[in-house]
Amino acid sequence: MSNHETISINIPKLSIIIPALNEAANIADAIITTQGSINTEVIVVDGGSQDETVAIAQSLGAKVIFASPGRAVQMNAGAVAASGEILLFLHADTRLPAGFDGMIRTALQSPKTVTGAFKLRIDASSWGIRLVEWGVNLRSHFLQMPYGDQAIFITKSIFQEIGCFPELPIMEDFELIRRLKRIGKITIIPVPVITSARRWLKKGIFQTTLINQVVIIAYLLGVSPERIRIWYRQGKFRKI
Repeated sequence: MSNHETISINIPKLSIIIPALNEAANIADAIITTQGSINTEVIVVDGGSQDETVAIAQSLGAKVIFASPGRAVQMNAGAVAASGEILLFLHADTRLPAGFDGMIRTALQSPKTVTGAFKLRIDASSWGIRLVEWGVNLRSHFLQMPYGDQAIFITKSIFQEIGCFPELPIMEDFELIRRLKRIGKITIIPVPVITSARRWLKKGIFQTTLINQVVIIAYLLGVSPERIRIWYRQGKFRKI
């Protein structure tokens, strides 16, 4: 048995779960950043892509499974298929830092830590994007409220204990983190993941940030996620 095989046996296996739907432009970069890690598997959960997402993922050695579209549904399906003791939920347009696997295992060794995520960097250079990053990282650090684009990680046992991602049409990561905050500490690794700026650039930095805050407030006030999703799709938030 080689030294590498011995090390792999002695450390917890990490399952990287990537929900995807028509992500041919991004999926390769996401998967490539997972390569070189120790004792890991990559599971792409496809929600019915009509492009080359599945073929690209398979060509890079990822296991591909299929589920109904919906990020929460897809991530839960990936968790069921995962063989690892640790789960890492990675958006298809987000890239991991070198050495991410060791950072995650170290973070979860703390007995009070129940979950964690990474600092966020957005792949664009404008000052507005830097302000968004600053706000996200401030919120994550002081309020312990990271979102899905920061690559949330958790042990499979705790994930099952809290009932997995709530299968909501929106806000599934927000609700998961709220539940986890009640039972332990949420660690933010100070090394950033890099996520695509596409949603900020598509609708505008200020407007996207404002819509995000309105969505959170509506959710906290008891507006159903289904209604929030309908408003979002119909563009009602864009009139704010």
